[in-house]
Amino acid sequence: MTEEIKNQILDIRQTGATNMFDIIRVKEIAELMEFTELAEFLPENKAEYVNFILHGE
Repeated sequence: MTEEIKNQILDIRQTGATNMFDIIRVKEIAELMEFTELAEFLPENKAEYVNFILHGE
């Protein structure tokens, strides 16, 4: 996971617009915010995403 993707996740979390475990909604918000990297990353890397949400790694 790149630093850019991590920053995009944190930006979405900062909005408070969704539960960060609702990966489908996070992907939709990423698309709305034009976070292409994150939107493309999520479908194939859910475990890595959840690990980052839980542990910050």
